[in-house]
Amino acid sequence: MYEAMQIKNNYDLTQTIAASLFEKYTYPWEVLPEIGNYILILGGELSLDEYDKTGENVWIAKSATVAPTASVHGPAIIGKGSEIRHGAFIRGNVIVGEGAVVGNSTELKNTILFNKVQVPHYNYVGDSVLGYKSHMGAGAITSNVKSDKTLVTICYQGEKVDTGLKKVGALLGDNVEIGCNTVMNPGTVIGRGTHVYPLSMVRGFVPAESIYKKQGEIVDLR
Repeated sequence: MYEAMQIKNNYDLTQTIAASLFEKYTYPWEVLPEIGNYILILGGELSLDEYDKTGENVWIAKSATVAPTASVHGPAIIGKGSEIRHGAFIRGNVIVGEGAVVGNSTELKNTILFNKVQVPHYNYVGDSVLGYKSHMGAGAITSNVKSDKTLVTICYQGEKVDTGLKKVGALLGDNVEIGCNTVMNPGTVIGRGTHVYPLSMVRGFVPAESIYKKQGEIVDLR
């Protein structure tokens, strides 16, 4: 059911250290409540030859670059070869994938970045999953809580899909490109390989391999 939103159709699980977490579930939002506990278990299994344990429940790969002005709070794992730039704020329950870039003034919270994700300039990413090589342009953000504070539902082909969660940001598949200053409303799911125009306001499900120009105008690239 809701096949186009399933993990298996949007994410290459060889491109995340959290593969065993995703393998337990069907849909990407289902992993969100489990991220913190998963990090605590996984962190204890990481090689001390490859990772330094710093602070409380923070594991940073020795090959990662973390700016002295960045703030990293646990539980968190910062992957090999990743770059955490000046002024980045990692609030906890975060996995930053290998080769990923977290840029200046970017804030992450309860989020998994797959390998080689880029959130390089003024981004807020909360209660979200960003697939392999996905990229958010400058100023693009996830909105993760509805204004009326009710549980988040996802609009999928005219049907509302219950998540059972109060906080759900954006679930981006692999190789998704988000244009500058885009806002993704609570419960946005974007299929792999899709591009979203700058200055967009996105909600609900956007199919894979498409171009999102504006609400009601989506071009299928297949």
